[in-house]
Amino acid sequence: MTTLDLPTADRLAEATLRHGRRRHAAPLTVAVLDAGGHLVVLKRDDGSGILRPQIAVAKAYGAVGMGMSSRALAERAEKQPVFFGTLAAAADGRFAPAPGGVLVRDTDGTLLGAVGVSGDVSDVDEQCAVDAVLDVGLVPDPLAGPLDG
Repeated sequence: MTTLDLPTADRLAEATLRHGRRRHAAPLTVAVLDAGGHLVVLKRDDGSGILRPQIAVAKAYGAVGMGMSSRALAERAEKQPVFFGTLAAAADGRFAPAPGGVLVRDTDGTLLGAVGVSGDVSDVDEQCAVDAVLDVGLVPDPLAGPLDG
C-alpha cells in the first residue's frame, strides 16, 4: 500500500473509537490524514467536545508535517518553546504537541499518514490510535509501548 485510501482510513477511525469504548475513555474524536496532511476521515463519539475535531486534526497534522509522533513533538517543545511557537503559527494553528498523533506506515515503512485523537487524557488518546493502527495491519511510528500493561 502506498496511499491511505478511504476504506482503510475509515477502518482506522472505527478501530480507534472502538478501543476508546473498550477502555471506557471519555468520548473521542479521531481524524485520519493522508501523507499530504489532507483530512480523509473525521469521526466522533456522541458527546465529544466541540473543539475535539480541531485538536485531533492538529495532532495528526503536526505529526505528518514534522515526521514524528505528537508525543515526540511534545518532548521537543519543552526544550525549544520559541521554535514550537513559531511552528504553531506557521501551521495556522493546526499543531498540537501532545500525545495522540501517531504516524501510520505500511509494512514496507512507507508513510501513509497519521491518526490524531482527542477526548481523553493524551496517553489514552495515543494508545487508542496505536492499537487501531495495529488492528488494521499497519505500523504505528514510533510504536509507543503499552501504556497500561
